[in-house]
Amino acid sequence: MVTIPPQPWPTGLAEDVEPLVKRVLAPNPSPYTFTGTQTYVVGMADGPDCAVIDPGPEEADHIAAIRAAVGSRKILAIMCTHTHRDHSPAAAPLAAQTGAPIVGCAPLMLQVAGPRSDEAFDPTYAPDRVLADGEGMRGTGWTLTAVATPGHTSNHLCFALEESGALFTGDHVMGWSTSVVIPPDGDMGDYMASLEKLMARDDLRYHSAHGAAIEKPKQLVRGMIGHRRQRENQILRLLGEGDHTVDTLVAKMYVGLDPRLTGAAGMSVTAHLLDLEKRGRVATFEDVWRLRQ
Repeated sequence: MVTIPPQPWPTGLAEDVEPLVKRVLAPNPSPYTFTGTQTYVVGMADGPDCAVIDPGPEEADHIAAIRAAVGSRKILAIMCTHTHRDHSPAAAPLAAQTGAPIVGCAPLMLQVAGPRSDEAFDPTYAPDRVLADGEGMRGTGWTLTAVATPGHTSNHLCFALEESGALFTGDHVMGWSTSVVIPPDGDMGDYMASLEKLMARDDLRYHSAHGAAIEKPKQLVRGMIGHRRQRENQILRLLGEGDHTVDTLVAKMYVGLDPRLTGAAGMSVTAHLLDLEKRGRVATFEDVWRLRQ
């Protein structure tokens, strides 16, 4: 189980993480967000303009902290990696206050029956411009290029800061935890393909929406791919011993798991099972999963 570091956290403070980047932590800690969602302000500190990445939840104090970090600079783009409620809801009020356009991932509204174990999707998100893979935004001394990374959500983007070699990874890759992949919008096959896509890149460091900067990105991504393959092999081994429901798989696979994360673990196992089903490895009947003969 991941342990959240003790307070105080730098909530609301503008931290310099590299010459072109400031980070502002939102006041929304949880088992799914670590110490909170991190918003990034990209641009020269003494320059005329900047971009804001993942403005976060609609919290007045957090929006005020973003504006303080921006200072007198013009915001050329409010850029969202995806539309979970801890990432994009502040985009609309920040745009209304500053006149900045909302740019980045596509809108997504997903209706799901039953309880959700991750942050819900943001139905208010309305971008002025959707970025395709390889498209981007440019300001004074900075260039941000979209890297399509579906999997955690179908609309997830990362943003590459071309001048420094940094990649803003949203929730796709985080230093504190693996990303939750929740069907039907989350897709394990897409997620694995997106991890392989990052392995083929030469980014120097990652800035994620939760947790510290990642200074050895390929090493981490390689480990994440290995972890997911281990989980897949674990599922196949357990099904080889007999049929299982998702709940019985979770109980065997996640011994000692924080009860608050049981739902997320179940959805992750479901994502693996659905991917294995697409590949013809397993089958299901009335919520019971078995190896395909």
